[in-house]
Amino acid sequence: MIDAEVVRLRRLRSVALRARALAKALESDSIDDCVFAKSAVMCWTISRIATGRLRAHPFLSYQRGPGRIRALSDRAIASMVALTARRRSRRLSVYAAELQRVSREVADARALTWSADLSEALGRAQLQLRRLAQQLEGGAQREVGAVPQQDGDALEDLGTPSSWPYLAI
Repeated sequence: MIDAEVVRLRRLRSVALRARALAKALESDSIDDCVFAKSAVMCWTISRIATGRLRAHPFLSYQRGPGRIRALSDRAIASMVALTARRRSRRLSVYAAELQRVSREVADARALTWSADLSEALGRAQLQLRRLAQQLEGGAQREVGAVPQQDGDALEDLGTPSSWPYLAI
């Protein structure tokens, strides 16, 4: 494992733990608790995958886990974001954006790793993240009051023709 992969895995673990803290802060007595609980478990799994890979490194400095200060700051930031999201009635929208960050980091780590077992584990996590993101998107659209598009092209809805002249070669 090279230094760039160590940095990438640490960033992945940090983003996943931050998303887990936000899921725990946003979780309350509502219908959507299931989504928050599932995503918190998924983020924990992702962070454990990254931590396990880092702890297998032969250099002791690379085996370090996240510190207590990091955990406290993640919880503090998550509680402030959760408070703001609750006041604006945008819990699902805020968490959907956070889950997108986790998904991008997982995709980045998976694409740039040389390890087949790490790629396979992150691939399974990616599939579960996609399912959770779909559930969150549906809930976020209900939260905002938007109606999801059904079998329509976004360009047609804007009144723009879908036949672009520079593509007709």
